[in-house]
Order: sequence, then C-alpha cells, then structure tokens
Amino acid sequence: MSLIETVKDAGIVGAGGAGFPTHVKLNTKAEYFIVNAAECEPLIETDKYLCRTFADELIKGITYIADHLEAKKRYIALKAKYKAEIAALKEAIDKNHADIEIFEMRTYYPAGDEQIIVQQVTGKTVPERGIPIEVGAVVDNVGTVLGIYRAVTEGAKVTDKYLSVVGEVKEPIMLKVPIGTPIRTCIDAAELKISDYAVILGGPMMGKVFADDSMIDKQVVTKTTGNIIVLPKDHYLIKKTQVPIERLKHQARSACIQCRMCTDLCPRFQTGHSIKPHLVMRNIWREDIIDSNEEFAKSFGDAVNCSSCGVCEMFSCPMGLSPRKVNDYMKGKLRERGIMIDKTPNPTARPTIELNRIPTDRLISRLGLAQYNGLHAHSCTELLPKEVFIPLSQHIGKPAAPVVKAGDTVHTGDLIGQADDAGLSANIHASVDGTVTEVTSGGIRINVN
Repeated sequence: MSLIETVKDAGIVGAGGAGFPTHVKLNTKAEYFIVNAAECEPLIETDKYLCRTFADELIKGITYIADHLEAKKRYIALKAKYKAEIAALKEAIDKNHADIEIFEMRTYYPAGDEQIIVQQVTGKTVPERGIPIEVGAVVDNVGTVLGIYRAVTEGAKVTDKYLSVVGEVKEPIMLKVPIGTPIRTCIDAAELKISDYAVILGGPMMGKVFADDSMIDKQVVTKTTGNIIVLPKDHYLIKKTQVPIERLKHQARSACIQCRMCTDLCPRFQTGHSIKPHLVMRNIWREDIIDSNEEFAKSFGDAVNCSSCGVCEMFSCPMGLSPRKVNDYMKGKLRERGIMIDKTPNPTARPTIELNRIPTDRLISRLGLAQYNGLHAHSCTELLPKEVFIPLSQHIGKPAAPVVKAGDTVHTGDLIGQADDAGLSANIHASVDGTVTEVTSGGIRINVN
C-alpha cells in the first residue's frame, strides 16, 4: 500500500486534539514538514514522554512522511527548556543521519498552536480560518507521527493511547491504555489526593470540563485524549465554565473597560489576523437592535477568527470577563444570519508579536495551578480495563459505520468501524481482544477476554 492508504487503513487522526483524518492531510506536497512537540497547554506530559522514549521511531517516522511530502525543510518544534527531550532527539537524528532540524521555542502559551508554530518556523502567517498547507507547510503531532511509523513498519492500527494524569494526584503519571478505556479507570490508577473531583480532558485552557459525576462516568479515552487534569469541583477553572452566556453578555455590557488587552495579547491578532475581541465586547449590547447584516458583520464579524485559545479570558482581561465565550456565541449568531466574513488577504505578523507572548509560568499562576507546576511523570504504566466503549466518532468529520454486531468475537486491530468515504472520516479498530456486547450509533462496547 502507499503511505496514504496505510495511514487511512490504520485509522490515524491528529493525536494532539483536533482529530483531523491524517490520510487527508498528507494527500499533498509541501515545502515544510513540522512535528509539533511543544505541548501547547500547561501541565501536559505526553509529548515529552514520547520524545524521550521513542526518539528513534519518531525520527524514522518523520523521514517517511517528509519523503512522501517531498518536504525539503524538516523540523521538530519544541520548547528550548525540554533539555532531555532535545538531547534524545539529537542523538536519534545523528544515529539515523537524518536531515531534520530541532526548532527551539520560548516557553509561552500557545506555543503548540499549529498556526503559531508555522509562523515561528517559516515566518509565514496561515490565512484566517486556513490550514498550514496554504503556506506550504504540513504539521503533525508527535503521537500522530509515531502512529504512522508503526503503521508502516508493523501494520499497526490505532488501538491504544499514551496520556498523562495530573493535578490532584500524588505525582503525575503516564499511562498506556486501550482506546475506549473509562476515564475513571485512568484516574483510579493515580494516587488521588481528593475523592470528590472534576476533570478536564486536555489542557486547562481548551480542554473539556466535566464536573458532574454522571458525565465523568461516561467519558472514555479516544484517539485525541492526551491528558487528564483532576481538580477540586470548586476550582476557578471549573466554576468559570458554569457561568451561563446571558450572564457573560451582561458582564461584558456592564464591566468591559475597553483596555484592549484581550486584543493586544491575542496570539492570532499578533500573527496578523483580523480579530479584535475588545470591539465585540464593546458592541455586545447592540446585538438585539442591529437589523442590518452589514452592520452586524461590522460589529461582530471578527469573532469568526477566534481560535478559542482562552488567552483573553484566562490571562488578559483585568475584569475577569469572557471574550472567548462571547466570540463563540457570536460565531453562532453569524451562522444563524448566514453572514460570511471575508478573509484578510496576505496577513503578516505584527512587529509586536515577540513582545506579546504569554509566559507559561505566569499563565499557570493566573489559572491557580502553580501547586501542580514543575511536577513530572517519570514512568509509564499499562492498563487493561474489564471493558471498553469505543466511540465511532473520534475525529473531525463523519462517524465511522459499525461493521460488527453484538456477540461477535474481535481481536486487537480488527476493523469495527468503517470510514465513510463520502466525506472526512476515519476507520475505527478494536483496541482489545474480547466480545462485542453492544453496538449503538455512538459506539461499540467490548468485554475484554
């Protein structure tokens, strides 16, 4: 099979959180191939562990992909403070005589944002609502590259996931678990310091928050799960997600002081995108009285360029307001009105971009996470749960269609969900040996043998 066919067959998607089907992303040629190893969000341990532990495989995987893309410029982008990881990667590069450069980044948020990395490495700004290939680049996460290496060399499918568990635990841990493992099982593997908790799947800035026990019970590890944060239910980050949009809008109308900090520190604004959250906040009181779509677009159109990174509401705003959530709300209103917003032609980074980076340590303190900072996972534990529930949608696009039924016996790597060839989709495979006990539109449950 070709590389594209191998990647599609293996069900590989963006492992860093987006879940974009990788066989679609790689169906191109590019000048740059960049591996994102920068751990976009604070406290996450996964990519660092993979770089230290599987450096040789990672370098070989980069070579396979870059050769396919015919990419002349090949980079691994990660933070300069990752000394052990950089040393391991450089040793593997020398060992394999690979033409790959290490691009060392400052420690700031969101250093691991795909578009921020592209601008840093290439000096080019990805157009608004665009993708890196528009400026000749392809970016893949560390986990994605390792998945491709294993698919090429071993015929392996995406059946397991490395992830870290951090926060209210004795010390952070790394786990290797089958896809579909209950989140509770992963948390129970850590030495918890509290019994009543909320969780964030992902990072503290953009991760999904679950505070209700019944909702936590339903969560499972997917192809894009890279981190679990355990926090007290009354933590600032948990309570902030529970404020209703109407209250947030009222706060914006009454408390925004138009300081511009949400705009000036916005990473996408600094790369040259048209996004000014302070103007959206200033105009929110007019939402219900603007009849003209032209005026509505003028007042709120910039909201569509928001990446939802959270800098504006978690770091910038001195009043504790929520420009990100207001932007998300206005995106919906623009869609309802059928308003299309033009892109800025040929955006370029602003001269102030380096002066407006958000230091990660300061961000961690602002988030109330300082007590967890600087703690690291040192080893990895493999878990095998009693059952898994494997979602049929773990990716951007259409869900896979089940190809098994209750009562079927399956083995690790067997196809259980067929990608929908009519659009973006990805194959789903059994992550354990066992018996299918349930097939729903949402996923497939397997009892482990």
